[in-house]
Amino acid sequence: MRKTLLGAALLVLPLAACKKTGDNQYQVETPKVNVSTDTHTVTTPSVDVGTQKDTINTPVVGTKKDTIIVDKPVVGTKKTEVTTPKVTIKKP
Repeated sequence: MRKTLLGAALLVLPLAACKKTGDNQYQVETPKVNVSTDTHTVTTPSVDVGTQKDTINTPVVGTKKDTIIVDKPVVGTKKTEVTTPKVTIKKP
């Protein structure tokens, strides 16, 4: 019983949007679609890539004469200049 009612409802629904205008003629309403294009300008961010120099302290391990027989290990630091990448982003 349910399948019969469901089948009948499915057959009647498409006819609800139709209107009979004559013998074997139906007037069907369809949506009116207007397709057009529009132009937009998109600005991308500007990226500058370069380098910069930084100074860091690096460890140094060496030896130092303590007595005539023994060399004493010594730990210290020295300044070292390194080049690091630098990126600058300018938003539009």
